[in-house]
Amino acid sequence: MRILLNYSICLLAVLVLCLFFTSPAFCQQKEYKRPVYTKSWSEPSVQPDHIILTFSGDPATSQSVTWRTDTTVHHALAEIALANDAPRFWLLAKQQAAKTEKMDARGVKRAERTAHYHSATFTGLLPDTTYAYRVGDGEHWSEWFHFRTASTKAAPFSFLYVGDAQNYILELWSRLIRSGYSKAPDARFIIHAGDLVSDAHSEEQWHEWFTAGGWIHGMVPSVPVPGNHEYEGYTQEAEDRGQDQLSVQWKPQFTLPENGPEGMEETVYTLEYQGLKILALNSVKNREEQTRWMEAELKKNKQKWVIATFHHPVFSASQGRDNEALRKMWKPLFDQHGVDLVLQGHDHSYVRNTTPASATNIVGGVNTRDQTTGTVYVVSVSGGKMYRLKESWEEYGLERDRLAENTQLFQHIQILGDTLRYQAFTAVGDLYDAFDLVKQESGPNLMIDKSHQAIAERRHHNTIPYYDQLPAGAEAKLLKSYPDYKLDKVKYVKNTSFTGFEVALKKGKETLNLLLSEAGEVLK
Repeated sequence: MRILLNYSICLLAVLVLCLFFTSPAFCQQKEYKRPVYTKSWSEPSVQPDHIILTFSGDPATSQSVTWRTDTTVHHALAEIALANDAPRFWLLAKQQAAKTEKMDARGVKRAERTAHYHSATFTGLLPDTTYAYRVGDGEHWSEWFHFRTASTKAAPFSFLYVGDAQNYILELWSRLIRSGYSKAPDARFIIHAGDLVSDAHSEEQWHEWFTAGGWIHGMVPSVPVPGNHEYEGYTQEAEDRGQDQLSVQWKPQFTLPENGPEGMEETVYTLEYQGLKILALNSVKNREEQTRWMEAELKKNKQKWVIATFHHPVFSASQGRDNEALRKMWKPLFDQHGVDLVLQGHDHSYVRNTTPASATNIVGGVNTRDQTTGTVYVVSVSGGKMYRLKESWEEYGLERDRLAENTQLFQHIQILGDTLRYQAFTAVGDLYDAFDLVKQESGPNLMIDKSHQAIAERRHHNTIPYYDQLPAGAEAKLLKSYPDYKLDKVKYVKNTSFTGFEVALKKGKETLNLLLSEAGEVLK
């Protein structure tokens, strides 16, 4: 106990020094050791892995499951039974054959292997009922998992939403998604707003993603949309020619609705769940086709709540970014049809803002009247890669309601009849943001901001440094030499060819990259 106490005191002291000392050389030069995985670590075998629930039909009466094996497994099976307290519930299980698809990615960079993906969709299920299932080949079986079907009524429920996992997936995203499940074990599904991995076809990174979520993927259905990092050339030559392809694993490993625009199946789709309509969009490709499809979907909508999710933000959160074309195309539709909430990623930071309720728009897609009850837009990040926020949203004519930098977050959203309750939590479970949207008899939603109940704002200046720190006085001297620039990124490098700092300065959208000595002197 004394050793543990002494260690805790020392650790606390180091953290305090890192946060508050002007020149924390001992912190800045501590090199983080990334884990190294052998190629065999992510290889499939006869044992089912990458088991994941998704929706492809009516969530009240059906449930899809997909899993991976090596190519020696040709005939896969799934078994399902009503969940029961008695351990021999399997006596009542029904068995069905699975569909098997071969993924031959031997010529795809960073995939470079073959695998069999198997999928089964359980149909004819009872609404609002807990089932047990397992998958295998008749000899090699998974454990038994539980899931619960949706109700046919607009009953209260909740779900989780996360932004980019993308980087340090097994190392850091694992703790985030597990914290999310711990906070909301009854969540009915998880929305993933793109950039689940960093390299679209990397078998290692996808294995990280599935390992990080583990059995959660097999218990809580996923609702994923692709981000720009889910698109990459199959080869370097294709990449150089700009021939990006959807992740070679995406369609084999996710069994998703095929009700989107033709040619965009399983990357654009809609889903209805207990009074909520979800528009899952692809902000990377073919936006015009989606606009026409989305307008038709919104016109026929009968659900009380509407949420859209996609990767690129309508209002960019981070420095040097703007998605003007997307904003002009999609925001007027959200205004016209009263979309309640838009869940996004991409910018590796956190912003929540409420746009005006007016349906009158200027050319840029920004409302001319500033009220506080229109569509709520959220950008969030769940993985370990962090960016800096823009200084303001003056260019959009909007105020930001809540901000965060350098903070891993998950969001828990509850649909409670006429109220949508939103809460954002940090990776350690602290409440970071909160609000209620309340439906009115007519007109826009009532916004009840509860962010005052949350912890203080987290920014780069008051959190454990994400970027390495320059020696004392070096930053002021550097910025004096480069007026109008701001310090963006600092990375300490120590290898056989160079020891010092790689520094990025920003001026608007312009980036200036420099090398500095260990003493902080500019080398080039």
